[in-house]
Amino acid sequence: MTDRLDAFFQHDADIAWEATDPGIKRKIMGYGPDLMVVRVAFEKGAVGKPHQHPHRQACFVESGVFDVTIDGETSRLSAGDSFFVPANLVHGVVAIEAGQLVDSFTPMREEFL
Repeated sequence: MTDRLDAFFQHDADIAWEATDPGIKRKIMGYGPDLMVVRVAFEKGAVGKPHQHPHRQACFVESGVFDVTIDGETSRLSAGDSFFVPANLVHGVVAIEAGQLVDSFTPMREEFL
């Protein structure tokens, strides 16, 4: 991946997908030290395993249907919905239908680079 730290514009077609877990892949759309935007695609039935991190996360459901669990509470979200994860709370998703999420993290997820 090209260093996008100082880039103003990112074109989806120029960014390669990176496989992360079975049925899941991501594209880092842009980032700087205090913010990162990531597109994540899920096949039907794919599981974003429960995890936690010190970053705050805001997520927009671009397409599909997901069961999202945050701190033990689950809600079914679909295209146009969103969710917010405060720092260090355990969270994960299950793709009920194939779809894509657009995640924003603050600060950026350095381990993704």
